Amino acid sequence: MATQTTPQREKFCDFCVGAIKSIDYKNFQTLVRFTSSYAKIVPRRRSGVCAKHQRKLAQAIKRARFMALLPYIPK
Repeated sequence: MATQTTPQREKFCDFCVGAIKSIDYKNFQTLVRFTSSYAKIVPRRRSGVCAKHQRKLAQAIKRARFMALLPYIPK
């Protein structure tokens, strides 16, 4: 019995499509989208963000955690 694979939809970087120049750590509503339920940073393969913006996103999430805008661990 052959299993069917669903075609993968092509992912586009939200920041490239929206022409967002910088990722601000103070905009924590956006950063929450890129953290898992365990408060971990979501990897590129799952979020669909390009490498350049993934680096900036990770740095912004770490800064937001340090400033107590995002939790280090889930509540």
